[in-house]
Amino acid sequence: MGNSLKSATFLIESRIADAARGDLHACYDLGIVYSTGASGVGIDLIEAHKWFNLAAVWGSEVAQQCRADISEDMTAREIAEAQRQARSFLQLTSARAA
Repeated sequence: MGNSLKSATFLIESRIADAARGDLHACYDLGIVYSTGASGVGIDLIEAHKWFNLAAVWGSEVAQQCRADISEDMTAREIAEAQRQARSFLQLTSARAA
């Protein structure tokens, strides 16, 4: 639990805060982090799919491609869970904006 993990946690928390404001680049960055295991974070394809999905919903074509690529390595159940989490996040952010 060194400084690199602390800074990775801070980076992720700040990107999630940006994503909550509708920042598609933050969503894309989070998708990259979770799909590659960057910043010392474990690879989590459900989490990656969720973030790529949100970036794609907000207009990122590169995120659509990334989402398609990782979908090939996921089960239908994992994809359904990622989509459920993305919908929940959208509901939270739209409720916060209202």
